[in-house]
Amino acid sequence: MTAHPVAPPPDDAALLRRYRQGDAEAFALLYQRHRLGLFRFLCGLCGDPTLVEEVFQDTWMSLIRSQSLQREAVLFKTWLYQIARNRLIDHWRKSGRQQGRHEAFDEQLHDQPCSASNPEQQLSLSRDQQRLQAALADLPAEQREVFLLRAHGDLELHEIAELTRTPAETVKSRLRYALQKLRRLLADPAAEELSA
Repeated sequence: MTAHPVAPPPDDAALLRRYRQGDAEAFALLYQRHRLGLFRFLCGLCGDPTLVEEVFQDTWMSLIRSQSLQREAVLFKTWLYQIARNRLIDHWRKSGRQQGRHEAFDEQLHDQPCSASNPEQQLSLSRDQQRLQAALADLPAEQREVFLLRAHGDLELHEIAELTRTPAETVKSRLRYALQKLRRLLADPAAEELSA
């Protein structure tokens, strides 16, 4: 018996084409592939769970309603995050809010099951999560956005540059500053107190 080679999973553009041709399963695969990163990205920018859910749903509905395929030069993922980003900015404009500092992530952001088996570990993980959320909230908005697109969107620097309409060198600097500040903010608090 000869083994048949396993076909690689279809790329996003192929799935989108299949969906446009009536294949609902192709959309389900796209949604499954990108829902968590997109949701976390929106949570990181916004922090308001109700608004995050609204923008998240609106992003997918916009994608469903859109009859156009994204430009070939743009990856599906970049296009999806651009839609989400634009929807969030539109909402802020309508409500008169600026994209300034926002509340820290909602607890629902990290919906992965906790693997810690005892209360001490769970408390430690909870404190680490709170410190990370506080550190992210402390970043300037532009640095936070670049960090979240890289971390949750898994976008490359040139994709982030295109999505945010920012020069690639600026994106690189923002990411570098964000990482430096996060490292500093997340450093061991006891060591930080000793150096103060």
